[in-house]
Amino acid sequence: MANCHLGEMGYTDHSFRHVEIVSCKAREILDGLHYPPRLGELAAIAGYLHDIGNVVSRYDHSQSGALIAFHILRRMGMDCREIAMIMGAIGNHDEGEGQIVNILTAALVLADKTDVHRSRVRNKDFAKFDIHDRVNYAVESSDLIIDPESRTILLKLGIDTKIVPVIEYFEIFMVRMMMCRRAAAYLNCQFSIVINEAKLL
Repeated sequence: MANCHLGEMGYTDHSFRHVEIVSCKAREILDGLHYPPRLGELAAIAGYLHDIGNVVSRYDHSQSGALIAFHILRRMGMDCREIAMIMGAIGNHDEGEGQIVNILTAALVLADKTDVHRSRVRNKDFAKFDIHDRVNYAVESSDLIIDPESRTILLKLGIDTKIVPVIEYFEIFMVRMMMCRRAAAYLNCQFSIVINEAKLL
């Protein structure tokens, strides 16, 4: 229902496809950087639940999502300290007011903000695309590469520049990419972006 509500507002896909990708990526980030497996599992849980607050409202969805997650996880008998870490991650994943408050937040932010791809575009009428639709639709390939040796996290994109120039990607995603840099730094890593084989960040 959260995804349905966002669809009515014209947002890109936030379905099980999105949360499953974010969940897997969040775990892969921490596993790839050799954090304890339990932290990877908690990051995956945070990734799976991170957008549940959209069932209430897009406004402050990260905070309402954290509270919903609390009740679900508490009812399932999870340890309170682990619940608190997941709540902190969900409650801070939005680039508007979010802060990197723990390792799970860092992994969640990187996983969520780098899920850019044409498969997320719901609108099938190209003539009615807004800038978010155009930028997502232009992304033909998207890979997040973790290198534990060099402590780098690389977002590698293939963009069809006949649909949008690269500058439009940064026009709408610059704030998100800056949050990714802060998240990577929290994990003692550097965040980089390569678009069409050119390093841009």
